[in-house]
Order: sequence, then C-alpha cells, then structure tokens
Amino acid sequence: MRERNSATSAIMSCLASRRARQAACWLGLSLLLSVAGCTGDRSILALAGPAARDVRLIWWVMLGFATIVLVGVTVVWLYAFKPRNVERTPAQERRIARRWIIGGGLVLPITSVTALLMFGVPAGQRMLPLPLGEPPEVIEVIGHQWWWEVRYPGAEGGEVVTANQLVMPAGEPVDFHVSGADVIHAFWVPRLGGKIDMLPGRVNKIRLEADEPAVFGAQCAELCGVGHAHMHLYVEAVPREAFDAWLAARQDAELNELATQDSAHDSAREAFTTHCASCHQVAGVSQGDVGPNLSDVGSRRMLGAGVMALEEGAVSQWLQQHQTLKPGNKMPAHDDIDTDTLDALGAWLETLTP
Repeated sequence: MRERNSATSAIMSCLASRRARQAACWLGLSLLLSVAGCTGDRSILALAGPAARDVRLIWWVMLGFATIVLVGVTVVWLYAFKPRNVERTPAQERRIARRWIIGGGLVLPITSVTALLMFGVPAGQRMLPLPLGEPPEVIEVIGHQWWWEVRYPGAEGGEVVTANQLVMPAGEPVDFHVSGADVIHAFWVPRLGGKIDMLPGRVNKIRLEADEPAVFGAQCAELCGVGHAHMHLYVEAVPREAFDAWLAARQDAELNELATQDSAHDSAREAFTTHCASCHQVAGVSQGDVGPNLSDVGSRRMLGAGVMALEEGAVSQWLQQHQTLKPGNKMPAHDDIDTDTLDALGAWLETLTP
C-alpha cells in the first residue's frame, strides 16, 4: 500500500511538472510573438515620422483615460456591493441619483471627450493638406483588387505611373491623394502615421513625412475581398536628389527606348501585344489601363503586390501560376499560351529596369 502511494505521488508530481513546463513554454512563446510584433517595417512602435508620433501620443492619452475609467468603474462597482445599513429619505435618494446622473452621465464624458479632442484635433490638423509656404510633393495612390496604382502628377516631363511600389522624398511633407477603383480600401504606412480610407468616386488626402531615408511596409487596412491579405505596398523614402532622379528615369521617352531597343525580345513584345496589351501598359508598346502599369516592372522588389520577390524567373512563374499564388486576381489564366512564350515574356519584362 505504501509503495502504491509512493508511485501515485511520483506520477502526480511528474504530471504537475509537465503542466508547469507546458505553461512556461506557452508563456515564453506568447512573449516571443509579442516582441516579434513590435519590430519590422510595419511596426507601429518603430516610428519614423511626425504624424506617427502624433498618433502615438493620442494612443497613450486614450489608454490613460481608458485605464482611469476602468479603475473608477471597478471601484464604484465594488463599493456598490459593499454591505451597509443606511436609511435615507426619498429626497436623499433622489439627490444621490441626480449626482450620479450629472457626474457620470454629463461631467465625466464631456471632460473626457474635451481632453481627447485637445490632443486629437491638432494632431489630425497636422495630417491635413493645409497650405504651406512651398507646395509639397503630391502622390496619388489608387487601390484596386488587389494591387496599388501609384501616380506622380507633378513630375517634370509628364506624369509618372507605377504599381505596387511607392518612392517618396525623405525629410519633407508629402500629400497623398488616395481613392478606390472598385471597393473601399485603406492606405496605411504604419511607421509614418494614421490610415485613411480609399473610397470609389472620392479623393481623400493625408499628409505624411519620413524623417530620413528608409524602407517601409504598407498595406490595405480595410477588408476588400479574398485577396486582401495579399495587398502589400513597398514604400521607400529617399533623398530629394535621388527622388528626382528616380522620376526622371521613368519619363516616357526613357521608357520607350527601354522597351523597344532590344531586338532579341521582338517575339516577346509581339506576344505581349497580342495577349496582354489590352490590360497592361508598357511605354512605347501598349496603353492598357485595366491592370498594373508594367513599364518599369523589372525594377520592383515584389510581384503580385507582395506575393513573391522579383528574382530571375519570377515573372515567368507568376504568369504561369498567378491564380495559385494569388487566387481570385483578375488576370485570366494563360492556358492558351505555351510555356516557352510565357518564359520569353517573363524574361523580357524583367529587363524593363530604368
């Protein structure tokens, strides 16, 4: 009997220690995931602009108010359950009720909302495209299912259009004019500031600034369909001189020469004209405006709005497997085009690098 009790105790001790180890492992994993979420090019804690710092200030103020309200309500709740034997007249009961109604229903919310507005309104005003001494750079961003169209209407020599990449000057404010082409999207560069809705038929504006040259991640922050999770935007802030050079390299004259000068890709250009030109634009070759502009596609970091890295052979893989890589995208399957032609198309498109 004594041996059986000893064995039982050993088993229970083992189970308890196992549960403790499991709990410790889960706690460690949770902390690790929490810390991992605080870093990266989409972290709201790695601030890189004045608008982001304003948003952080508002967040901390709101958290402080929420904590005070939670503690206060908890204290009142506990006080209400405290047993006591107090006799009051009806007039006293009405007077106490009025105090709670006025204090908790009027004074507290009015004070809280006023205090939050004192922080929120100036911060929101700084993100509005108000007149400055010198007009800031304007970049238009249009959300599609599920990719980004980026336009630079103020570029010297004519408007520059690209897709799924956004280059902006660092150290100066930039006005973003955003809209949606089909459904509601949301433009959000977490390290630079707040998000803003992209509505079809309406242009919303937000002013953001990057403190210094850096690379940021952006994404759609509004559920916009089955491809929402695969709608990322590559954002890079560069010095003004590099930004002007980047725009100049994408002028139509430069891109026209780039797309047509290499006779080794004549068959690929012909195939593109036959199968792709009605939807995609390549300067000097086609004027399609349904899908992303591909005039500088070879210079981009990602394909499919962040689905895959643009490496050698990636465009060909995308052309053959795009419905598997990004289900539901609007580009039709290329079952009628042989693999050799798709490989040639991909090789040519990867050369379009200003």
